[in-house]
Amino acid sequence: MEWNAQWLVVGQVALAMLLGGAVGYERELKDRPAGFRTHMLVAGASALLVGIGRLAITSGGFDGGGERLQIDPLRLIEAVVAGVAFIGAGTIFSRRGDGAIAGITTAASLLMVAVLGVATGLGVYLVAIAATVLTLVVLTVLRVLER
Repeated sequence: MEWNAQWLVVGQVALAMLLGGAVGYERELKDRPAGFRTHMLVAGASALLVGIGRLAITSGGFDGGGERLQIDPLRLIEAVVAGVAFIGAGTIFSRRGDGAIAGITTAASLLMVAVLGVATGLGVYLVAIAATVLTLVVLTVLRVLER
């Protein structure tokens, strides 16, 4: 595999982590269960998984002892969503006394940064940056209006 293509993936992971970190910083300021580092890692892992898949596809797949391993890019995205669903479920808490549920917004923000990572890994930078801004608007401005 070409070194330039691999460095591009590293750059995409860094950008995804930066975008995820922006969302995570907002969650951190509100002292939510998943904050800055968690959001950065989810976004970065998503971009890395998609980037590795893209590298495998463009290099012709992996050769395993004469057999070709085929990669479906949509299955990689499904894996990201499944992994984030597991992490997100851990951030949702239900209080028995009053039945209140906490952590749903943080779980949703984790899903969003995972998708931001996928977008970055696919090289759709404008969409990823614009979606990050929109996410921050939802988490900050709409919270003020909600009150």
